[in-house]
Amino acid sequence: MLGIRQKLSLGFGGLLLIMMGIGIQGVIHLSRLGESIDVILRENYRSVIACQEMKEALERIDSGILFTLLGDAEKGRELINKNLIVFEKALQVELNNITIPGEDEKTALLQEIFKQYKKGLKSMEDRSASPALRRNIYFTNLLPVFQQIKDKADEILQMNQQNMSDANNHARKSAANARRQMYILLFVGIITASGFVYFTGRWILRPINRLIKSTDEIGRGNLDLIVQSSSHDEIGYLSESFNTMTASLREFRRSDQARLLRIQQATQQAFNSLPDAIAVIDFDGRIELSTASARDIFGLKPDTRIQDIQFPLITNMFRGALKSGHITVPENGKTIIQEFVKGEEHFFRPEAIPIKDIKGQPTGVMLALKDVTQLRQQDELKKGIISTVSHQLKTPLTSIRMAIHLLLEENENLGTLTDKQIELLLAAREDSDRLHDILSSLLDISRMESGKVTMHFQTNSPNSIVLEALDIYTLSAHDRGIELRTELSHDLPEVWADPMQIGQVFSNLLGNALRYTNPGGTITVSASADDRMVFFKVSDTGRGIPAEYLDRLFEQFFRVPKQKKETGAGLGLAIVKEIVEAHGGTIRAESHEGKGSTFTFTLRRADRISKKEFHT
Repeated sequence: MLGIRQKLSLGFGGLLLIMMGIGIQGVIHLSRLGESIDVILRENYRSVIACQEMKEALERIDSGILFTLLGDAEKGRELINKNLIVFEKALQVELNNITIPGEDEKTALLQEIFKQYKKGLKSMEDRSASPALRRNIYFTNLLPVFQQIKDKADEILQMNQQNMSDANNHARKSAANARRQMYILLFVGIITASGFVYFTGRWILRPINRLIKSTDEIGRGNLDLIVQSSSHDEIGYLSESFNTMTASLREFRRSDQARLLRIQQATQQAFNSLPDAIAVIDFDGRIELSTASARDIFGLKPDTRIQDIQFPLITNMFRGALKSGHITVPENGKTIIQEFVKGEEHFFRPEAIPIKDIKGQPTGVMLALKDVTQLRQQDELKKGIISTVSHQLKTPLTSIRMAIHLLLEENENLGTLTDKQIELLLAAREDSDRLHDILSSLLDISRMESGKVTMHFQTNSPNSIVLEALDIYTLSAHDRGIELRTELSHDLPEVWADPMQIGQVFSNLLGNALRYTNPGGTITVSASADDRMVFFKVSDTGRGIPAEYLDRLFEQFFRVPKQKKETGAGLGLAIVKEIVEAHGGTIRAESHEGKGSTFTFTLRRADRISKKEFHT
């Protein structure tokens, strides 16, 4: 059997032979046609031109004779001598270009007659002869010879023109014959080439197309397909290789399906054992896997579409995670879903985690709804304890502070104090004041979290808020050798805020900046605005905060470790966060160790709040 190489060689070799045959025939016919044209140009054209030149020269010689007879002998001789040279030159060309049978006899005769003509011309040049004798010689001898020369030249001219016509007809016939043969060869070549193309397609293209369709079926998962091939060439071997490959793939599929089934069952069992509600959702929003709590509480059952469940918040989180490619939580991370499970109130915090492929593109989402009921209860319990303890401690602490104050006044009824007693009482007063500040802060946080703090919102100029806050710390900053700067614009829009509460925000931020900025440093307060918010920044050139602690700065009782001046209970920034968020704003911190820190918080523009809120 022929292989693909032999088949291709046969097909393209046949086409090459056809092209060579047509090309050789074309070259042969073109060569013959060229020879015919060369005959016309080379053999006859020169003779025709020579005969015409002889006739023209003879006419001018005759005119010279007439000038002589009429008395202008000088002009006649000049004309005769000049054209005798032209005639002899043309005659010599004709003698050297004898190509037609019979042309040599006529040319030889023409030469003999011309010799006679030249002898007659010499008789005419005899000056002793009378004019009558000259006229007699011209009409008797020269004129008949003149006519004979013209006739012979015409005969030679006609012979060459006839030969040119015959050569032209022969060239036309050759061209027509060549064209006819080329048509035949072209027709035969087309038929033969079509045959080669047909058989090549049948031998090669048809099996390849059949193989392509088979591989497409295999690509769509039809591994039971067997590629049919009756040829024993490379395509036949390739078909057998495909059949061997699909057999192996079928075996792998059976083993992989069993393994995937085991993994899926194990994964489902592991999911069922998880206490939280977790669901895996594909790119199209169809739930693939879910825990028992996710199915029972939220209806996240496998093969259910996420759009069909009754929780718009979860659907929006799914879309947000797919779009952003990042973990998505509800706004501010505070949205809690409340559900009753077996008659008991439960709280869940949702989180959407994108599942990415090796290229980092989201292919699905894992939805986790963490049960934070116990944490919420503990938080409520903690807040209640803190609030209760703070209230209970505040009254006796007030009495202790008053007693210390009265003792330090050294009232007459209480007597005088020794220096050691005064030192102890001063330390007790400092500690009691610090404890009073802690209790006041805890009560403020408790009231804010419970919503019991009444905010007195009004329109305020950002510049006024900043300058009033800086007035309190100007003297302290000067004493410490720290420069206070402002970067404010006069066209800042007014903000919607409680000036007293915002003053407390600035008090905490500026106090911390002064505390952790060394002498010679700078504290800068700036403000800017966008179309919704006004941004306030408090920046310092202090020691900075390690990056690993930035996320915990606003937690209650958190203090950055290894600070040299550790004062306070770590409640100031927590209060700042509660106040700013109560105003509908946000706060964040940026810092670089050794370069300083920047705290940025936002307040709403007064011209962007609703009329209802404005009059509340």
